[in-house]
Amino acid sequence: MTLYTRFAAHLNAALDALTANGTLPEGLDRRNVTVEPPRDAGHGDLATNAAMVLAKPAGTNPRALAEAIKAELEKVGEITAIAVAGPGFINLTLSDDAWRGEIATIAEAGGDYGRSASGRGVRVNVEYVSANPTGPMHMGHCRGAVVGDALANLLEFAGHEVTREYYVNDAGGQVDVLARSAHLRYREALGEDIGDIPEGLYPGDYLKPVGRAIAEEFGDRYAAKPEADWLALFREIAVASMLELIKEDLALLGIHHDLFASEAAVQAANKPEAAEEWLRARDLVYDGVLEAPKGETPEDWEPVVLPLFRSTKFGDDSDRPIRKSTGEWTYFGADMAYHYQKAESADQLIDIWGADHAGTVKRIQAAVAALTEGRTRFDVKLIQMVRLLRGGEPVKMSKRAGNFVTLADVVREVGKDVVRFTMLTRKADAQMDFDFAKVVEASKDNPVFYVQYAHARIRSLNRRAAEAGIVVDAPADLSLLGTADLALAKLAAQFPRTVEGAVQAREPHRIAFYLYDLAAAFHALWNMGNDDPARRFLLTDDHDVTRARLFLANAVAQVIRNGLAVMGVTAVEEMQ
Repeated sequence: MTLYTRFAAHLNAALDALTANGTLPEGLDRRNVTVEPPRDAGHGDLATNAAMVLAKPAGTNPRALAEAIKAELEKVGEITAIAVAGPGFINLTLSDDAWRGEIATIAEAGGDYGRSASGRGVRVNVEYVSANPTGPMHMGHCRGAVVGDALANLLEFAGHEVTREYYVNDAGGQVDVLARSAHLRYREALGEDIGDIPEGLYPGDYLKPVGRAIAEEFGDRYAAKPEADWLALFREIAVASMLELIKEDLALLGIHHDLFASEAAVQAANKPEAAEEWLRARDLVYDGVLEAPKGETPEDWEPVVLPLFRSTKFGDDSDRPIRKSTGEWTYFGADMAYHYQKAESADQLIDIWGADHAGTVKRIQAAVAALTEGRTRFDVKLIQMVRLLRGGEPVKMSKRAGNFVTLADVVREVGKDVVRFTMLTRKADAQMDFDFAKVVEASKDNPVFYVQYAHARIRSLNRRAAEAGIVVDAPADLSLLGTADLALAKLAAQFPRTVEGAVQAREPHRIAFYLYDLAAAFHALWNMGNDDPARRFLLTDDHDVTRARLFLANAVAQVIRNGLAVMGVTAVEEMQ
């Protein structure tokens, strides 16, 4: 049990006592009661809004209730001071031993510190990347891939049962273009001079191996055949090849999906028909005519009766067609059916989309709300694009890819950990620059370096202490830690709360922000030794103090490792 959960339990016990003696009525909803650090550190170590939240439903005055809660909390030995502030906030000051105890808790919990069971029994489907299977991963896909994977890690760390899913858009026109592009490379592999790649086809060299493989298997059988004879076969082969390429690229980032769901398979399984039937039975799909386009109406526009989903009933701006006039499914109709399929085996859905899909969020949220009758939580995280720079200048495109910079090229240059950490140093919906020079810079302005350096510094400290003859794994007397040391311990103790907040908000970047602050606090404490030798972590003439400070440093290193693991980043042992 961490310090914050322990004091939440103390508060609950106090509220139980007030309920038992009649001060509070039975059955009050305590879900919005919090125990957290006060906004102003000068007010103490912890604060609770319990009196503010419970006074009105209890029919009492907030300050009076706060005084009653204070009287109960004064029985807790770890609390040295309690103050009622403003209209009824309760501020607590804890004993130093309470914080020393949390350092020991971190050491005891190890890799499980910050882990919780808050999501136990909850199945979450996280769908991310889902790029069209038409080529290798590029840096436009990278940020969403990292955010999605880190979010999946974060949810698992909080006890959720997570499915990592990739939706393969293999039923649209773009895969026919891929098949035609592969056919061109197939003819090239047979010795034909294909000249320049025609506009509208994929130009990248990555399709050359696909063309060669088809030529080796089928010879010239399809070289002069009409498209109808080879399109389906080449589409199947090319999509399968591109998916293998995508999986290899994602593996460079340490990303592995549990499930690759096919759009074509969703349609073959008649999921769109099933969704339409279900919605019609509830009068949520009707046959109607779309409004004419706003502004000047095109000459060729004519009203057409289409099956429309009552999206406006669930907060959307207009009702949406699920089929085209040809009877084919619209993109929305197919996507709606796919989410219907996902919801059959998940309690919560999370989609990671590029910011260019912002206009479709409301309609899919409406569809999920309708198809699950509001039971399934559905979040969409929009990811802004990343601008690639080298020393402030835009990066040139990749010849291999044809018109973009590949993810593989970037990872091979700067490393998986640098890419993953950097992608989480901004909120997902904020613009980002990825400068090759800056992400490997050895300075405090580079969060990747600064956090990794803190961990490496602590690991080096252990080695140096052992070389100095200090038994680093001997019991440590934490009473030797002073005020500055305990300030660092208080920040380390924030990790479980940071995880909890990141889970609730679905924001893995909060872990990166927290780790940077923790690393900065550690470096600041370390640097105090530059001005005052007595403040150094390693004192060769005082093994007891060294062991106490080393115990604290190792607790900080443990928190850094745990946070980096959630981000999918390896904690380094030493800086190269």
